[in-house]
Amino acid sequence: MTLLDAVVVGSGPNGLAAAVTLARAGLGVRVLEAQPTIGGGARTLPVPELDDDLLFDLCSAVHPMAWASPFFRAFDLRAHGVELVAPEVAYAQPLGGDRAGLAWRDLGRTADGLGADGDAWRDLIGPLAEDWRQMTALALGDKRTVRGMLEGVRGHGGYASETWGAAASLARPGLRFGTAVLEQGGPRWDRRFLTEEARALLTGVAAHAITPLPSYAGAGTALLLAALAHADGGWAVPVGGSQAITDALVRDLEAHGGVVETGRQVDDWRDLPSARAVLLDTTPRTALEILGDRVSAPRRAALGKFRYGNAAAKVDFVLSGPVPWAADDVGRASTVHVGGARAEMVIAEDAVAHGTHPDRPMVLLSDPAVADPGRARGTRRPLWTYAHVPSGSTQDVTEAVTRQIERFAPGFRDVVVGARCIPADQMERHNQNYPGGDISAGAATMWQMVARPSLAPDPYQLAEGVYLCSASTPPGPGVHGMGGWHAARRALLREFDVRHVPGLAPD
Repeated sequence: MTLLDAVVVGSGPNGLAAAVTLARAGLGVRVLEAQPTIGGGARTLPVPELDDDLLFDLCSAVHPMAWASPFFRAFDLRAHGVELVAPEVAYAQPLGGDRAGLAWRDLGRTADGLGADGDAWRDLIGPLAEDWRQMTALALGDKRTVRGMLEGVRGHGGYASETWGAAASLARPGLRFGTAVLEQGGPRWDRRFLTEEARALLTGVAAHAITPLPSYAGAGTALLLAALAHADGGWAVPVGGSQAITDALVRDLEAHGGVVETGRQVDDWRDLPSARAVLLDTTPRTALEILGDRVSAPRRAALGKFRYGNAAAKVDFVLSGPVPWAADDVGRASTVHVGGARAEMVIAEDAVAHGTHPDRPMVLLSDPAVADPGRARGTRRPLWTYAHVPSGSTQDVTEAVTRQIERFAPGFRDVVVGARCIPADQMERHNQNYPGGDISAGAATMWQMVARPSLAPDPYQLAEGVYLCSASTPPGPGVHGMGGWHAARRALLREFDVRHVPGLAPD
């Protein structure tokens, strides 16, 4: 039997990032994907029951992390043929009538639009946007080691210097970010902003964490993503859809001798080909099912305590024209948080946390044709949405989402040509890493953002030669590839004694 160097289970962004890193080190790599298509949370597919010509992002759609993460900066998506385009308005928060909060790419224009809260927004978000490299390095580190926290500070591949100078470059941005998280994640979050536009604009981003608000995990999410909205790349969408990122990774993997096999379900470690290293782009639950008693009893017990979070139900629409937003300039944003005022979003997220469906759910909406007109076909265009719901929900939320959008875009129903819902309990059929519809692959609590998937000194190694590399590991969810990058470099060192991290830039 041929012994492979490495097998990667799962072809999501983290699995492919791990595979690319290993293949570039000269190893023989095979990726096994259970689905018939490659990409996990970064796939773009036709939906024949809706429209034969339009393409829909199955999971993720908007990618501020795809240009900001140290892995993708080193990989250089643009040089690999991926065009990331950012709209003039990064994201918007309609409030009814002609009122809306608008996060323009330009920080000054955003502040000007917030009136009495302009200076407060500039003071809170401006310094974070200036330090976006340091913030991203901190947020996307391995949460364990000094080296892991310093990676990517300079925006190059490999390890950042472990000098006191490199650490010092993170001290001030880290303190500023931590102070802001404490403010916006706790009872003082209402004190800074006076207007509903500013309050809702930040709260809509915090809701990405699908957690009760205010929360420190939500605040960290909001502050990082809000800062990236005003940074170099903005809230970008890949031309052609999220699949463009996946395809670039696969091309590079295959160019370096790697192989991807689809339709390869792995239920047990005996389903795996013999390899010196195995990397699992799966949840801890799936990893334990595959590995069985190959994982020590203490490690199994720790991973068994890993909590999964609330869920999302997906609704794809085909429209006959743009969304008829009532407020000016909302239509310039590819991303719109449809939740109303801060108090409404708090009520909606609290209901989900208590296992009920809110009457007015928090809806995230992406209109990719705003930034990438090629996604439209004549007057028809795809619209991507999801609503926050309790874990395992079986409810078809099409009507609830339509009703919520109609509140802020009167006449929306008139431009809807077709719609299809993927309830939360069916999300796992498309991506096994979304148990019960948990698209974060684990509850977004402050504890689990650090102790993810447990408080083990090494969050990636599960057993001898076996590593976890999914969004259930640090740094958590998002299309950034960092979980795979962190895990692959540990495997290179421990299993192959490769001490020099391979470069990722195009050959």
